[in-house]
Amino acid sequence: MELRLVLTVDDFEQAVAFYRDALGLSEKRAWQSEGDARVAILEAGRVTLELVNEDQAAEIDRIEVGRRTAGPVRIAFEVDDSEAVAERLVEAGAEQLAGAVVTPWNDRNVRLLAPDGMQLTLFTSAPEHA
Repeated sequence: MELRLVLTVDDFEQAVAFYRDALGLSEKRAWQSEGDARVAILEAGRVTLELVNEDQAAEIDRIEVGRRTAGPVRIAFEVDDSEAVAERLVEAGAEQLAGAVVTPWNDRNVRLLAPDGMQLTLFTSAPEHA
């Protein structure tokens, strides 16, 4: 019924500011447990689970960044304008790993390293003639 990806982060406030405020994910629920234990559940729209083998992961990295760089998990967000959202996320503390590329599957992708160390791909469907 729901796929929930759980990220454990060192700087909770920075992560909330990055994913909720800069990326624009809406907050579904948030609470604080005993002590300083905190949770924020952010909605990211439709969720799919993409499984790739090592060869395909290497190919995606080669296309998006030019070299093998991501670990076993990379989060991809479909956005209206991958380059504009990337600029906003860089201002919020992300590191852009490569410029925008049009992939063989006809998306315009930008790869980032989030402040928490997670690699993100922002993708926007490219026009048919691109």
